[in-house]
Amino acid sequence: MSTTDADRRSVSTPTLSSVDIGSLPPLGQVPTHMHAQVVRPDRYGDPARAFRPELVPTPAIGPDEVLVAVMAAGVNYNNVWAARGYPVDQIGTRQKRGETEDFHVGGSDASGIVYAVGDQVTGITIGDHVVIHPGWWDADDPWIIEGRDQMIAPSARIWGYDTNYGSFGQFARVQAHQVLPKADHLTWEQAAAPTLVGTTAYRMLHGWAGNTVQEGDVVLVWGGSGGLGTQASQLARLAGATPVAVVSDGERGKYSERHGAVGWIDRREFTHWGIPPLVDDSVGQKEWTAEARRFGKRLWDIVGERKDPAIVFEHPGAATIPTSVLVCRPGGMVVICAGTTGYDAVVDLRYQWTRQKRLQGSHGTNDAQALAYNDLVRDGKIDPCLGRTIAFTELPAAHAAMGRGEDVFGNVVALLGAPGPGTGAS
Repeated sequence: MSTTDADRRSVSTPTLSSVDIGSLPPLGQVPTHMHAQVVRPDRYGDPARAFRPELVPTPAIGPDEVLVAVMAAGVNYNNVWAARGYPVDQIGTRQKRGETEDFHVGGSDASGIVYAVGDQVTGITIGDHVVIHPGWWDADDPWIIEGRDQMIAPSARIWGYDTNYGSFGQFARVQAHQVLPKADHLTWEQAAAPTLVGTTAYRMLHGWAGNTVQEGDVVLVWGGSGGLGTQASQLARLAGATPVAVVSDGERGKYSERHGAVGWIDRREFTHWGIPPLVDDSVGQKEWTAEARRFGKRLWDIVGERKDPAIVFEHPGAATIPTSVLVCRPGGMVVICAGTTGYDAVVDLRYQWTRQKRLQGSHGTNDAQALAYNDLVRDGKIDPCLGRTIAFTELPAAHAAMGRGEDVFGNVVALLGAPGPGTGAS
Protein backbone atom coordinates (compact mmCIF):
# COMPACT_ATOMS: atom_id res chain seq x y z
CA MET A 1 0.00 0.00 0.00
CA SER A 2 1.37 3.42 -0.89
CA THR A 3 1.52 6.27 1.58
CA THR A 4 0.56 9.89 0.95
CA ASP A 5 1.13 12.98 3.08
CA ALA A 6 -2.55 12.92 3.93
CA ASP A 7 -2.45 9.56 5.68
CA ARG A 8 0.91 9.96 7.42
CA ARG A 9 0.59 10.32 11.14
CA SER A 10 2.66 9.79 14.25
CA VAL A 11 2.38 6.34 15.79
CA SER A 12 3.53 7.41 19.24
CA THR A 13 2.73 10.34 21.49
CA PRO A 14 5.80 12.60 21.78
CA THR A 15 6.65 13.89 25.23
CA LEU A 16 9.98 15.49 24.31
CA SER A 17 10.59 18.58 22.23
CA SER A 18 14.07 17.48 21.09
CA VAL A 19 17.29 15.76 22.14
CA ASP A 20 20.89 16.72 21.49
CA ILE A 21 22.96 15.24 18.67
CA GLY A 22 24.92 12.30 20.09
CA SER A 23 22.12 11.19 22.39
CA LEU A 24 18.87 9.23 22.10
CA PRO A 25 15.48 9.57 23.76
CA PRO A 26 14.00 6.57 25.58
CA LEU A 27 13.32 3.75 23.14
CA GLY A 28 10.12 4.35 21.20
CA GLN A 29 9.68 7.91 22.49
CA VAL A 30 9.75 10.29 19.51
CA PRO A 31 10.50 14.00 20.05
CA THR A 32 8.37 16.57 18.29
CA HIS A 33 11.45 18.13 16.64
CA MET A 34 14.86 16.94 15.52
CA HIS A 35 18.23 18.37 14.56
CA ALA A 36 19.02 18.03 10.86
CA GLN A 37 21.38 19.34 8.20
CA VAL A 38 18.95 21.17 5.95
CA VAL A 39 19.15 22.47 2.38
CA ARG A 40 16.82 25.27 1.25
CA PRO A 41 16.41 26.72 -2.26
CA ASP A 42 17.81 30.14 -1.39
CA ARG A 43 21.08 28.44 -0.39
CA TYR A 44 21.54 26.26 -3.49
CA GLY A 45 25.14 26.23 -4.69
CA ASP A 46 28.28 25.34 -2.80
CA PRO A 47 27.40 22.48 -0.39
CA ALA A 48 29.54 24.14 2.28
CA ARG A 49 26.91 26.91 2.44
CA ALA A 50 23.81 25.08 1.20
CA PHE A 51 23.63 22.78 4.24
CA ARG A 52 22.81 24.35 7.61
CA PRO A 53 21.90 22.77 10.93
CA GLU A 54 18.28 23.45 11.83
CA LEU A 55 15.65 22.18 14.23
CA VAL A 56 12.75 20.84 12.14
CA PRO A 57 9.61 18.84 12.95
CA THR A 58 10.21 15.12 13.26
CA PRO A 59 8.47 13.47 10.30
CA ALA A 60 5.28 11.55 10.91
CA ILE A 61 5.00 8.12 9.35
CA GLY A 62 2.24 6.33 7.50
CA PRO A 63 0.86 2.80 7.86
CA ASP A 64 3.56 1.20 5.67
CA GLU A 65 6.49 3.27 6.97
CA VAL A 66 9.12 3.06 9.69
CA LEU A 67 10.83 5.77 11.75
CA VAL A 68 14.50 5.10 12.41
CA ALA A 69 16.68 6.94 14.92
CA VAL A 70 19.79 7.57 12.86
CA MET A 71 22.99 6.50 14.59
CA ALA A 72 25.27 7.23 11.64
CA ALA A 73 24.77 8.55 8.10
CA GLY A 74 26.83 7.99 4.97
CA VAL A 75 27.85 10.76 2.56
CA ASN A 76 27.24 10.22 -1.16
CA TYR A 77 27.58 12.36 -4.26
CA ASN A 78 23.82 12.55 -4.78
CA ASN A 79 23.50 15.16 -2.03
CA VAL A 80 26.25 17.22 -3.58
CA TRP A 81 23.76 17.53 -6.45
CA ALA A 82 20.86 18.15 -4.06
CA ALA A 83 22.80 20.97 -2.38
CA ARG A 84 23.57 22.56 -5.73
CA GLY A 85 19.96 22.32 -6.87
CA TYR A 86 21.33 20.94 -10.13
CA PRO A 87 20.72 18.95 -12.28
CA VAL A 88 17.41 18.64 -10.40
CA ASP A 89 15.78 21.10 -8.03
CA GLN A 90 14.60 18.39 -5.66
CA ILE A 91 12.58 20.69 -3.40
CA GLY A 92 10.76 22.32 -6.31
CA THR A 93 10.12 18.94 -7.94
CA ARG A 94 8.56 17.54 -4.79
CA GLN A 95 6.43 20.62 -4.28
CA LYS A 96 5.05 20.14 -7.80
CA ARG A 97 4.03 16.65 -6.70
CA GLY A 98 2.10 18.15 -3.79
CA GLU A 99 4.58 17.94 -0.92
CA THR A 100 4.52 20.96 1.36
CA GLU A 101 8.04 21.16 2.81
CA ASP A 102 10.25 23.96 1.49
CA PHE A 103 13.44 22.21 2.59
CA HIS A 104 15.43 19.04 1.97
CA VAL A 105 16.85 16.69 4.59
CA GLY A 106 19.08 14.45 2.50
CA GLY A 107 21.19 11.39 3.15
CA SER A 108 20.79 8.00 1.47
CA ASP A 109 22.80 5.77 3.84
CA ALA A 110 21.92 5.10 7.47
CA SER A 111 22.40 2.76 10.35
CA GLY A 112 20.06 3.13 13.26
CA ILE A 113 17.43 1.88 15.67
CA VAL A 114 13.74 1.47 14.89
CA TYR A 115 11.67 3.89 17.00
CA ALA A 116 8.22 3.62 15.43
CA VAL A 117 6.42 1.38 12.93
CA GLY A 118 3.24 1.87 10.94
CA ASP A 119 0.26 -0.32 11.75
CA GLN A 120 0.54 -2.25 8.48
CA VAL A 121 4.22 -3.09 8.95
CA THR A 122 5.16 -6.65 9.84
CA GLY A 123 8.49 -8.24 10.71
CA ILE A 124 10.02 -5.02 12.08
CA THR A 125 10.03 -4.23 15.79
CA ILE A 126 10.83 -1.13 17.83
CA GLY A 127 14.42 -1.54 19.01
CA ASP A 128 15.67 -3.41 15.92
CA HIS A 129 19.18 -2.43 14.77
CA VAL A 130 18.96 -1.80 11.04
CA VAL A 131 20.43 -0.31 7.90
CA ILE A 132 18.44 1.30 5.10
CA HIS A 133 18.66 0.60 1.40
CA PRO A 134 17.96 3.57 -0.89
CA GLY A 135 15.31 2.18 -3.25
CA TRP A 136 11.92 3.90 -2.79
CA TRP A 137 8.75 3.34 -4.84
CA ASP A 138 4.96 3.25 -4.74
CA ALA A 139 3.85 -0.31 -4.03
CA ASP A 140 0.64 0.40 -5.99
CA ASP A 141 2.60 1.33 -9.13
CA PRO A 142 1.12 -0.78 -12.00
CA TRP A 143 4.65 -1.59 -13.18
CA ILE A 144 5.44 -3.19 -9.82
CA ILE A 145 2.07 -4.92 -9.55
CA GLU A 146 2.90 -6.61 -12.87
CA GLY A 147 6.02 -8.06 -11.21
CA ARG A 148 8.60 -5.94 -13.02
CA ASP A 149 11.87 -4.53 -11.66
CA GLN A 150 10.90 -2.14 -8.88
CA MET A 151 13.72 0.32 -9.57
CA ILE A 152 12.59 0.87 -13.17
CA ALA A 153 9.03 1.71 -12.12
CA PRO A 154 7.80 5.24 -12.94
CA SER A 155 7.38 5.90 -9.21
CA ALA A 156 10.92 4.77 -8.26
CA ARG A 157 13.05 7.26 -6.35
CA ILE A 158 16.33 7.34 -4.45
CA TRP A 159 15.54 7.79 -0.78
CA GLY A 160 17.20 10.82 0.76
CA TYR A 161 17.81 12.41 -2.65
CA ASP A 162 14.50 12.33 -4.50
CA THR A 163 12.65 12.05 -1.17
CA ASN A 164 12.75 14.10 2.00
CA TYR A 165 13.71 13.08 5.54
CA GLY A 166 16.79 11.04 4.73
CA SER A 167 19.63 10.22 7.07
CA PHE A 168 20.95 13.73 7.80
CA GLY A 169 18.33 14.20 10.51
CA GLN A 170 18.08 12.49 13.87
CA PHE A 171 15.06 10.52 12.65
CA ALA A 172 14.59 9.14 9.15
CA ARG A 173 11.28 8.20 7.52
CA VAL A 174 11.55 5.09 5.34
CA GLN A 175 9.33 2.56 3.63
CA ALA A 176 9.26 -0.76 5.48
CA HIS A 177 10.76 -2.73 2.56
CA GLN A 178 13.92 -0.57 2.77
CA VAL A 179 14.74 -1.81 6.26
CA LEU A 180 17.45 -4.47 6.46
CA PRO A 181 19.14 -6.05 9.49
CA LYS A 182 22.44 -4.47 10.54
CA ALA A 183 25.53 -6.67 10.49
CA ASP A 184 26.27 -7.57 14.12
CA HIS A 185 30.05 -7.34 13.70
CA LEU A 186 30.03 -3.76 12.37
CA THR A 187 30.04 -0.52 14.35
CA TRP A 188 27.33 2.03 13.64
CA GLU A 189 29.65 4.03 11.41
CA GLN A 190 30.90 0.97 9.51
CA ALA A 191 27.33 -0.19 8.95
CA ALA A 192 26.28 3.22 7.61
CA ALA A 193 29.14 3.38 5.11
CA PRO A 194 28.43 1.05 2.18
CA THR A 195 24.75 0.39 1.48
CA LEU A 196 24.01 2.91 -1.27
CA VAL A 197 27.27 2.38 -3.15
CA GLY A 198 27.28 -1.35 -2.46
CA THR A 199 23.75 -2.02 -3.67
CA THR A 200 24.35 0.24 -6.67
CA ALA A 201 27.50 -1.72 -7.52
CA TYR A 202 25.71 -5.03 -7.03
CA ARG A 203 22.98 -4.06 -9.48
CA MET A 204 25.53 -2.82 -12.01
CA LEU A 205 27.45 -6.10 -11.93
CA HIS A 206 24.62 -8.60 -11.39
CA GLY A 207 21.49 -6.85 -12.63
CA TRP A 208 21.70 -6.92 -16.43
CA ALA A 209 20.98 -10.31 -17.96
CA GLY A 210 23.39 -11.28 -20.69
CA ASN A 211 26.16 -9.14 -19.22
CA THR A 212 26.36 -10.14 -15.56
CA VAL A 213 29.82 -10.53 -14.08
CA GLN A 214 31.25 -14.02 -14.59
CA GLU A 215 34.24 -15.98 -13.34
CA GLY A 216 37.29 -15.06 -15.40
CA ASP A 217 35.94 -11.71 -16.61
CA VAL A 218 38.10 -8.61 -16.57
CA VAL A 219 36.26 -5.67 -14.99
CA LEU A 220 37.58 -2.12 -15.41
CA VAL A 221 36.59 0.03 -12.40
CA TRP A 222 36.78 3.82 -12.67
CA GLY A 223 37.38 5.64 -9.39
CA GLY A 224 38.75 2.47 -7.83
CA SER A 225 39.66 3.97 -4.45
CA GLY A 226 36.29 5.59 -3.76
CA GLY A 227 33.24 4.22 -2.02
CA LEU A 228 31.64 2.93 -5.21
CA GLY A 229 34.84 1.59 -6.72
CA THR A 230 35.97 -0.35 -3.66
CA GLN A 231 32.58 -2.06 -3.47
CA ALA A 232 32.67 -2.89 -7.18
CA SER A 233 36.13 -4.45 -6.97
CA GLN A 234 35.19 -6.59 -3.98
CA LEU A 235 31.99 -7.80 -5.66
CA ALA A 236 33.89 -8.61 -8.85
CA ARG A 237 36.49 -10.61 -6.93
CA LEU A 238 33.73 -12.53 -5.10
CA ALA A 239 32.38 -13.52 -8.54
CA GLY A 240 35.79 -14.79 -9.62
CA ALA A 241 36.48 -11.85 -11.92
CA THR A 242 39.61 -9.72 -12.27
CA PRO A 243 38.96 -6.06 -11.35
CA VAL A 244 41.43 -3.39 -12.47
CA ALA A 245 41.06 0.06 -10.90
CA VAL A 246 41.58 3.46 -12.49
CA VAL A 247 42.87 6.09 -10.05
CA SER A 248 44.80 9.36 -10.09
CA ASP A 249 47.84 8.60 -7.92
CA GLY A 250 49.79 5.77 -6.36
CA GLU A 251 48.34 6.14 -2.88
CA ARG A 252 44.84 5.69 -4.28
CA GLY A 253 46.06 2.79 -6.37
CA LYS A 254 47.44 0.98 -3.33
CA TYR A 255 44.17 1.60 -1.47
CA SER A 256 42.21 0.07 -4.34
CA GLU A 257 44.45 -3.01 -4.25
CA ARG A 258 43.79 -3.42 -0.54
CA HIS A 259 40.08 -3.49 -1.33
CA GLY A 260 39.76 -5.92 -4.20
CA ALA A 261 41.58 -4.61 -7.28
CA VAL A 262 44.33 -6.79 -8.77
CA GLY A 263 46.11 -3.71 -10.07
CA TRP A 264 45.60 -0.09 -11.02
CA ILE A 265 46.07 2.42 -13.84
CA ASP A 266 47.09 6.02 -13.10
CA ARG A 267 44.90 8.10 -15.40
CA ARG A 268 47.32 11.05 -15.12
CA GLU A 269 49.69 9.13 -17.41
CA PHE A 270 47.24 9.66 -20.29
CA THR A 271 46.04 12.82 -22.03
CA HIS A 272 43.03 11.87 -24.15
CA TRP A 273 40.22 12.56 -21.68
CA GLY A 274 37.01 14.32 -22.63
CA ILE A 275 35.24 14.61 -25.97
CA PRO A 276 37.38 13.02 -28.71
CA PRO A 277 38.12 14.82 -32.00
CA LEU A 278 35.46 14.61 -34.68
CA VAL A 279 35.77 11.80 -37.19
CA ASP A 280 36.71 14.17 -40.02
CA ASP A 281 39.71 15.38 -37.97
CA SER A 282 41.95 12.54 -39.09
CA VAL A 283 45.06 13.78 -37.30
CA GLY A 284 43.21 14.37 -34.02
CA GLN A 285 41.43 11.03 -34.33
CA LYS A 286 44.72 9.23 -34.86
CA GLU A 287 46.32 10.88 -31.83
CA TRP A 288 43.29 10.23 -29.61
CA THR A 289 42.95 6.60 -30.67
CA ALA A 290 46.66 5.94 -30.13
CA GLU A 291 46.45 7.28 -26.59
CA ALA A 292 43.26 5.35 -25.83
CA ARG A 293 44.84 2.14 -27.14
CA ARG A 294 47.90 2.79 -24.98
CA PHE A 295 45.51 2.93 -22.03
CA GLY A 296 44.07 -0.42 -23.11
CA LYS A 297 47.54 -1.92 -23.39
CA ARG A 298 48.29 -0.80 -19.84
CA LEU A 299 45.26 -2.83 -18.75
CA TRP A 300 46.59 -5.89 -20.64
CA ASP A 301 49.92 -5.51 -18.84
CA ILE A 302 48.17 -5.67 -15.48
CA VAL A 303 45.99 -8.63 -16.43
CA GLY A 304 48.91 -10.46 -17.99
CA GLU A 305 47.24 -11.20 -21.31
CA ARG A 306 45.50 -9.43 -24.21
CA LYS A 307 42.10 -9.59 -22.56
CA ASP A 308 39.67 -6.67 -22.74
CA PRO A 309 37.13 -5.97 -20.01
CA ALA A 310 33.80 -7.76 -20.22
CA ILE A 311 32.36 -5.02 -18.01
CA VAL A 312 33.48 -1.43 -17.68
CA PHE A 313 32.17 0.00 -14.40
CA GLU A 314 31.46 3.66 -15.18
CA HIS A 315 30.41 6.74 -13.26
CA PRO A 316 32.67 9.68 -14.32
CA GLY A 317 30.76 10.03 -17.60
CA ALA A 318 31.82 12.67 -20.11
CA ALA A 319 35.58 12.44 -19.56
CA THR A 320 35.82 8.66 -19.73
CA ILE A 321 32.92 7.15 -21.70
CA PRO A 322 34.73 7.34 -25.08
CA THR A 323 37.63 5.30 -23.70
CA SER A 324 35.30 2.91 -21.90
CA VAL A 325 33.44 2.07 -25.10
CA LEU A 326 36.69 1.63 -27.04
CA VAL A 327 38.38 -0.77 -24.58
CA CYS A 328 35.28 -2.83 -23.73
CA ARG A 329 35.40 -6.24 -25.39
CA PRO A 330 33.02 -7.13 -28.26
CA GLY A 331 29.65 -8.09 -26.77
CA GLY A 332 30.69 -6.56 -23.46
CA MET A 333 28.98 -3.88 -21.42
CA VAL A 334 29.78 -0.38 -20.27
CA VAL A 335 27.46 0.13 -17.28
CA ILE A 336 27.08 3.63 -15.85
CA CYS A 337 25.38 5.01 -12.74
CA ALA A 338 26.42 8.70 -12.72
CA GLY A 339 28.16 11.47 -14.60
CA THR A 340 30.43 13.21 -12.12
CA THR A 341 32.61 14.76 -14.88
CA GLY A 342 29.59 15.76 -16.99
CA TYR A 343 26.56 14.36 -18.75
CA ASP A 344 27.36 15.32 -22.36
CA ALA A 345 29.30 12.17 -23.26
CA VAL A 346 30.31 11.55 -26.88
CA VAL A 347 31.14 8.09 -28.26
CA ASP A 348 32.28 6.78 -31.61
CA LEU A 349 29.30 4.65 -32.53
CA ARG A 350 31.34 2.57 -34.95
CA TYR A 351 32.81 0.73 -31.96
CA GLN A 352 29.35 0.48 -30.44
CA TRP A 353 27.36 -1.17 -33.18
CA THR A 354 29.91 -3.10 -35.25
CA ARG A 355 31.34 -4.77 -32.14
CA GLN A 356 27.91 -5.05 -30.55
CA LYS A 357 28.76 -3.52 -27.21
CA ARG A 358 26.17 -2.58 -24.64
CA LEU A 359 25.95 0.86 -23.00
CA GLN A 360 23.71 0.26 -20.01
CA GLY A 361 22.34 2.77 -17.54
CA SER A 362 21.92 1.55 -13.97
CA HIS A 363 20.30 3.31 -11.02
CA GLY A 364 19.75 2.33 -7.42
CA THR A 365 18.63 -1.12 -6.31
CA ASN A 366 15.58 -3.31 -6.09
CA ASP A 367 14.70 -5.24 -2.94
CA ALA A 368 16.20 -8.57 -4.04
CA GLN A 369 19.52 -6.97 -4.97
CA ALA A 370 19.67 -5.01 -1.73
CA LEU A 371 18.98 -8.13 0.31
CA ALA A 372 21.63 -10.13 -1.57
CA TYR A 373 24.23 -7.42 -1.04
CA ASN A 374 23.38 -6.99 2.64
CA ASP A 375 23.72 -10.75 3.17
CA LEU A 376 27.31 -10.51 1.86
CA VAL A 377 28.02 -7.69 4.34
CA ARG A 378 26.46 -9.60 7.24
CA ASP A 379 28.48 -12.69 6.31
CA GLY A 380 31.70 -10.64 6.51
CA LYS A 381 32.47 -11.10 2.81
CA ILE A 382 32.39 -7.36 2.06
CA ASP A 383 34.51 -4.71 3.76
CA PRO A 384 32.38 -1.55 4.12
CA CYS A 385 35.52 0.53 3.45
CA LEU A 386 34.88 3.18 6.07
CA GLY A 387 37.05 6.15 5.20
CA ARG A 388 36.61 9.21 7.42
CA THR A 389 34.25 9.43 10.36
CA ILE A 390 33.04 12.98 10.89
CA ALA A 391 30.79 14.97 13.19
CA PHE A 392 27.26 16.05 12.32
CA THR A 393 28.51 19.64 12.02
CA GLU A 394 31.03 18.60 9.35
CA LEU A 395 28.46 17.34 6.83
CA PRO A 396 28.45 20.57 4.76
CA ALA A 397 32.24 20.61 4.41
CA ALA A 398 32.32 16.88 3.64
CA HIS A 399 29.90 17.33 0.72
CA ALA A 400 31.90 20.28 -0.56
CA ALA A 401 35.09 18.20 -0.45
CA MET A 402 33.38 15.34 -2.27
CA GLY A 403 32.15 17.77 -4.91
CA ARG A 404 35.75 18.90 -5.45
CA GLY A 405 36.91 15.30 -5.79
CA GLU A 406 38.91 15.34 -2.56
CA ASP A 407 37.29 12.47 -0.64
CA VAL A 408 38.59 9.48 -2.55
CA PHE A 409 39.30 6.82 0.08
CA GLY A 410 36.28 4.69 0.90
CA ASN A 411 33.08 6.06 2.39
CA VAL A 412 32.65 9.12 4.63
CA VAL A 413 30.23 8.73 7.54
CA ALA A 414 28.80 11.25 10.02
CA LEU A 415 27.77 10.40 13.57
CA LEU A 416 24.29 11.49 14.70
CA GLY A 417 22.83 9.32 17.44
CA ALA A 418 26.09 7.50 18.03
CA PRO A 419 28.27 9.45 20.46
CA GLY A 420 31.51 10.94 19.21
CA PRO A 421 33.74 13.98 19.60
CA GLY A 422 32.43 17.28 18.33
CA THR A 423 28.90 16.12 17.57
CA GLY A 424 27.02 18.96 19.20
CA ALA A 425 24.45 20.73 17.01
CA SER A 426 24.96 24.42 16.35
